[in-house]
Amino acid sequence: MTAASPDPAVWLKAQRSQNSNGCIEQCRPDTQVSVRDTKQHGQGPTLRMSRSAYATWIASAKDGELDHLAGL
Repeated sequence: MTAASPDPAVWLKAQRSQNSNGCIEQCRPDTQVSVRDTKQHGQGPTLRMSRSAYATWIASAKDGELDHLAGL
């Protein structure tokens, strides 16, 4: 008997937004990262990018470089 490997298609939501639907989820099944809107309940579009592009995107958001997209 072997232990079951983790499901590679597990979608994760940020811990800080567990009680909110206003966030995104991510999935890392391979060398790419998939991102989707939590409110779509898996029925909406999915954005796929390389892990390095995802890291750049997250760093840009943290640095405020994308605030203009949210009208901030």
